[in-house]
Amino acid sequence: MTIAVIYGGNRSNGNTEFLTKLAIQGLDVEEIYLKDYSIDPIMDKRHTEEGFPTINDDYNSIIDRILPHDILIFSTPIYWYSMTGTMKNFIDRWSQSLRDSNYPDFKATMGSKKAFVIAVGGDQPYIKGLPMIQQFQHIFDFVGVAFEGYILGEGNKPGDISQDLKALSAAEHLRKKLH
Repeated sequence: MTIAVIYGGNRSNGNTEFLTKLAIQGLDVEEIYLKDYSIDPIMDKRHTEEGFPTINDDYNSIIDRILPHDILIFSTPIYWYSMTGTMKNFIDRWSQSLRDSNYPDFKATMGSKKAFVIAVGGDQPYIKGLPMIQQFQHIFDFVGVAFEGYILGEGNKPGDISQDLKALSAAEHLRKKLH
């Protein structure tokens, strides 16, 4: 069982990254920080004869890194009650992979995976973060990924997450589950 963590945060060592690192502590994981890559927004050509154009960015290299893994952990701060724009751009591009001849089994390969979401926000995330969790559920359902669970945490300023005992306990529980 191999694990990849996809970080969607734009702040190094932020609350979400801290909580995620707690959940994966001691595990062998591949960590991918989307902020370190160039991922262009999707140019929607799903319904055109020519399909999607080739885009010269880092998206395919990230897909190549996550596809071999069994478990994907999506780690994103809650920005304006949803995932970060960086994470959304990455997921939007899955539409391209679904039609890319270089990834003929993209949906089937994704359908063999399990996923978790870890997210931290500052404005009542245990309630206001739920629509984002539902959005991830719909995304995972579409490509057949088994959504195994999520952790929401509360934190605004750097370090605030260390005060959210419920989130810290959930991260510890997830770590034990992943062992």
